[in-house]
Amino acid sequence: MAEKEKLRIDKYLWAIRIFKTRSLARDACDKGKVKLNGDSVKAARTVAIGDEYEIRTDGRKWVIKVLSLLHNRVQHTEAIKHYTDLTPEEELQRLEYQAATFFTGKRRSKIGRPTKKERRELDDFME
Repeated sequence: MAEKEKLRIDKYLWAIRIFKTRSLARDACDKGKVKLNGDSVKAARTVAIGDEYEIRTDGRKWVIKVLSLLHNRVQHTEAIKHYTDLTPEEELQRLEYQAATFFTGKRRSKIGRPTKKERRELDDFME
């Protein structure tokens, strides 16, 4: 398979799973949340191997270095092979702290629905 020469930054960020959709990646570029060497980049900017980008998403700040180009969206385990995460340690620690202290009020995943007995106990507790 011949490797394509040009790849847009919005498509690359979508392919490596930084953004869920390509339009979200494009919007982030338009709003100045994607930077190369401190300068905001447009969505049509061509990605080159070795580029280092600073990306701000809703939940976190990323600093990535492009290792290889990826034209199509793939599994996360495959996608992480195409970039190096250079995010500063203090940002990662802030994310861990935030995840440990943040409570949405929803049940944890993989627990399932409450049993009938648990619902009765909850009803008794709420009365």
